[in-house]
Amino acid sequence: MSVFDYDLFVIGGGSGGVRAARIASAEGGAKVGLAEESRMGGTCVIRGCVPKKLMVFASAFPDAISNARAYGWDVTLGGFDWPRFRTTLETDLDRLEAAYRNTLTTAGVTIHDSRAVLVDAHTVKLASGEVFRAKHILVATGGRPFVPDIPGADLAVTSNEMFHLPVLPKRALVVGGGYIASEFACILNGLGVEVCQYYRGAQILRGFDDEARGHVATAMQMNGIMIHCGTDVMRLEKSESGIVAVATDGSSREFDLVMYATGRHPNTEGLGLQGLGVELGRQGQIKVDEWSQTAVPSIFAVGDVTGRINLTPVAIREGHAFADTVFLGRPTKFDHELVASAVFTQPEMGSVGLSEEAAREQEPIEVYATAFRPMKTAFAGRSDRVMMKLVVSQESRKVLGCHIVAPEAGEMIQLAAIAIRMGATKEDFDRTCAVHPTMSEELVTMRKPVRKA
Repeated sequence: MSVFDYDLFVIGGGSGGVRAARIASAEGGAKVGLAEESRMGGTCVIRGCVPKKLMVFASAFPDAISNARAYGWDVTLGGFDWPRFRTTLETDLDRLEAAYRNTLTTAGVTIHDSRAVLVDAHTVKLASGEVFRAKHILVATGGRPFVPDIPGADLAVTSNEMFHLPVLPKRALVVGGGYIASEFACILNGLGVEVCQYYRGAQILRGFDDEARGHVATAMQMNGIMIHCGTDVMRLEKSESGIVAVATDGSSREFDLVMYATGRHPNTEGLGLQGLGVELGRQGQIKVDEWSQTAVPSIFAVGDVTGRINLTPVAIREGHAFADTVFLGRPTKFDHELVASAVFTQPEMGSVGLSEEAAREQEPIEVYATAFRPMKTAFAGRSDRVMMKLVVSQESRKVLGCHIVAPEAGEMIQLAAIAIRMGATKEDFDRTCAVHPTMSEELVTMRKPVRKA
């Protein structure tokens, strides 16, 4: 008789944990248990990518209606019904959560709706008091928004609460300069909210290509978002008609809503990891090797809790690779290089590979770039501009990075990522015939570099 209750026990019901559990059970024949203390689906499905993208769609309709008028349609823009949208959104999230549960149940995974902590290298204890022993334990507890400890911090909300606001504010402050902050600034702006964005750095979207993020920032400002870089909040104060943000630039402005998006921290607090010898990083992230294995051989971790690349598809691939390796006899490592990403601002930004700044530190490069007014909005008399950029190695001619700022940039960068992942050269792009008339044809028609470095 086995000394273990489970072959695998997964802590966390987000994308990475669910994928690992399903593959280990349905394809690997393992006996799998999974504990989730909140809603099944994790950050992405419940309070992240999915509801955010639906809000992005909702916020884009005013521009679409404006364009429609220019194209001859007799349309008018009425008021946005936030309660109606929110109700439909919450119903859809309920549907998705049920689908995640059904996927696990169908795969034979036993679900425990409870918080789980580690007792030792093979034992977990649930908040209900139940104790289980498992041959392998996978921690996939994700991350949570971080709000700095300032006076009045309790007056602010985070991305977690943005999908369930009782009313839509008229004036909002978004604090932070990353992709979550910038996306919500654009969403609220599109929904008719007066938006300020404070960021303590010199330019929003740090870590992305400088030219691309500058293009996005300019577009956001042209759309009416007031971006204040080099500015942070010292304290928040409740007023009779809102929340007053006292800033480092000496200003005091009143808002109806203050949202913080100043980074995320891994959910490792109180899990019992350190006492077992599992190494944690400065922000609490679990340190793992290329197999997602911790310093304790029976304990693994995937997804945002490891602080590697905090993207849902990465967590899914890490979880799948773990199951393949441990339960299917197929040793698999997920390669974290050349992972494409999209920022759903308005306009969107898609990126894969190296920024111009990172590439020129590595080797001599050529930069091919263009910016132009796209046909669709130019016809409508709008001043929108899109940008396409390729960063190319002078020696190997390989495309080291691709950066797109345009409507549907996320869709385009996925396809560009395939070519770049395969090692495509600039000449491979040149030999590819353009699809006309499209925005993306510019990626294969740029013949002369705009600069070398």
